[in-house]
Amino acid sequence: MTETVKPVTSTWCAGCGDFGVLAAVKKAAAELKIPPHEEVLVGGIGCSGGIHNFLESNGIHALHGRLLAQAVGVKLANPQLTVIAAGGDGDGYAIGMGHFIHAFKKNASILYIVMNNETYGLTKGQASPTARLGYEGNVENPFDSILTALSIPSHNFIARTFSGDPKTMTAILVEALQFNRAGKGFAFVEDLSPCVTYNDTFKEWREKVTDVAKLPGYDPTDRKAMFRLCLETMEAGRIPIGVMHRPSNGEGAADSLELKLLPDRLGPARADVTLEGNRAEYDKLLQRIS
Repeated sequence: MTETVKPVTSTWCAGCGDFGVLAAVKKAAAELKIPPHEEVLVGGIGCSGGIHNFLESNGIHALHGRLLAQAVGVKLANPQLTVIAAGGDGDGYAIGMGHFIHAFKKNASILYIVMNNETYGLTKGQASPTARLGYEGNVENPFDSILTALSIPSHNFIARTFSGDPKTMTAILVEALQFNRAGKGFAFVEDLSPCVTYNDTFKEWREKVTDVAKLPGYDPTDRKAMFRLCLETMEAGRIPIGVMHRPSNGEGAADSLELKLLPDRLGPARADVTLEGNRAEYDKLLQRIS
């Protein structure tokens, strides 16, 4: 017998942008009718990384920066599961940067949500890789995940949302999860999620966010066009949000990692490992070595 651990009360500060992500994940899962026992949430380290504790689903607290490696492992063990990895900008774009880059190339059908607040909120407000110049003495130019994601040619879904617009965020998460559940590949969604305690950017970001779908030349199937559109939007002092890449129909068919490695989509967690079920293969092996 096992005992199911129930969700606990959130430890986030009142008004934290991560609450928007929590609500959107719940609503997206409900809209797609994903049973809790078929969903796995892999959390990173930091405030946002505890999100799996506040949801009624399977959850894993990963090592710092290693949540993507564990999420891919879960997906390959049982491709039938809906796997969501969720962490912060410090977790994903600093110690986890190597895994972040390779996730696009591996292209396993998991959803990666990064809650970006441009600071290390849990450790009291230091500058993160996305922090702007001057924040807490930061002298480095901020890292932009969307431009990086668009520069990697793979069959991925790429988007950015804003916690101040939970309705749009939910719609984008629904589309991202549909992409995953169809076995089409990796979905990356960065959410602008202000830290109201150390870096409250709600007002500023609400004034600057720009839905790229409303801009001339918007074509999420064209990486080059979207890279230019995002860069021009940033150069104009705005923050691009929305779906940045949506593969065209037929592009990269069966290109996801789990379909390449496990065409039957069974996975070792659901495979028959009994002696009788594998006796024929054992006999062949014995004949080769005898």
